[in-house]
Amino acid sequence: MKRQYLGDSKDSFKWDYHHYLMEALAYDHLKIVWMMTPDDGGSHGSTAPELFSSRQEILSLCNRLRSTRDPALVLLLPAITAAKYQVSFHDPSENTNNRNYQSVFSGITPGSGQVIFLDPDNGFEPERSHTDRHVRYSDIDALIKLAPADTVVTVFQHHRRKKFPDDFAGIRKRLLSGYATAIYWHSLMFVSISSSRETIRQVGKINREYAKHHPVKALA
Repeated sequence: MKRQYLGDSKDSFKWDYHHYLMEALAYDHLKIVWMMTPDDGGSHGSTAPELFSSRQEILSLCNRLRSTRDPALVLLLPAITAAKYQVSFHDPSENTNNRNYQSVFSGITPGSGQVIFLDPDNGFEPERSHTDRHVRYSDIDALIKLAPADTVVTVFQHHRRKKFPDDFAGIRKRLLSGYATAIYWHSLMFVSISSSRETIRQVGKINREYAKHHPVKALA
């Protein structure tokens, strides 16, 4: 995740959806794994948060993120939405690269009542190669095997050269363990994974409810 992406329309979807998910699950801890990479000076991250119809409090947060480029503002998510859950970061300041990639995931202890959000630049590793912009299936597998049955791991997936339903079908086939469901809008998808089929069924139901009120599509 690059700082230049903070507060754009994808962020509007990102934080509105994760707030909704936390509230619907009645979980108490959202842990964010940023997977930070350096800005590249490109145009990505320039879309206005208002392009996604999130709640007003989150639009205001995204506009502050755009102006400050300070990810620490996301810690305010529960306060601005009057929510009871807490937000924490795992290694928020260190840029991810191929030398320290493994350390990004070391020390993550999945807990009950927890959503762990992995936020890479691109998403899951492709079939032929991977970089510091991707999450590896082996790391997802390690998290899922450590996690209680109610823990949910969500992963940011940017659009690649296939339709999201087809991409999700391929992702699900490559998972080494666990069950998955997904929700997508425009050029990004969030894939949720758990060791429990029942937990994923619950997330899938929440996704369908969210889709009734937002321009998104849920995938079973």
